[in-house]
Amino acid sequence: MIIKLDTSVFRLARQKTETVKKVANPLTKEQWITADRIVITAMFIATVAGAILF
Repeated sequence: MIIKLDTSVFRLARQKTETVKKVANPLTKEQWITADRIVITAMFIATVAGAILF
């Protein structure tokens, strides 16, 4: 029979390495526009490839 481990022990253990927390910087308007163009281009290519395959 498989025994479910008590995961509360792992929460009490100290981390082996110290992690550095990063603060997320919001994207600028130009970065949003560039990301949007990349996503739209990828979706268009996927649509064309799907139309050709099917």
